Amino acid sequence: MLETSRLPTTYFHKEGVRQAPAGRSKSTVSDVRTMMPCAFDMSATKDTKRRGKGAATGLGGTAGKGHKGKKARSGGKIPVWFEGGQMPIQRRLPKRGFVNPTRVEYHVVQVGRLAGAAAGTTIDRAWLKSTNLVRRPGPIKLLAGGELKVALTVKVDAASASAKKAVEAAGGKVETPNPKAKIER
Repeated sequence: MLETSRLPTTYFHKEGVRQAPAGRSKSTVSDVRTMMPCAFDMSATKDTKRRGKGAATGLGGTAGKGHKGKKARSGGKIPVWFEGGQMPIQRRLPKRGFVNPTRVEYHVVQVGRLAGAAAGTTIDRAWLKSTNLVRRPGPIKLLAGGELKVALTVKVDAASASAKKAVEAAGGKVETPNPKAKIER
């Protein structure tokens, strides 16, 4: 039995916080489990499993790992992709095509999206970012699509020939960094 003088006066009950009944002389363990102290919840902690510490623990001998085999050994983890020895899926499927490791992915901006800018504006990365036309870092490419009726100066990393014509037809100009010299082969 527990002494009631050592128990706190406020308890956490299933139905909410309660005060301890006055004048209680004895308390059983079942009473304490239904009326927990606010500061500590007994169900929140568990004793750790003491593996391999004898038969009385219930996890003696093989320590819950069964008999022999890879999973019984130390460090015996099987990789997620392992399929039990059968031919794995990455080897069964046919391989096709080619992925260029030096491919440059451009952020595409259509000429028609620039129509909202005032005449004489310089369109660069900062302007495109402020208008949310470009959100991530990386090179920007201007493509034809839509109409442009105001003269703009566009500074981008690359532009298609038809996009340059569309901007120049409206009286503007496109500035790109110097392209790398092509090597004759």
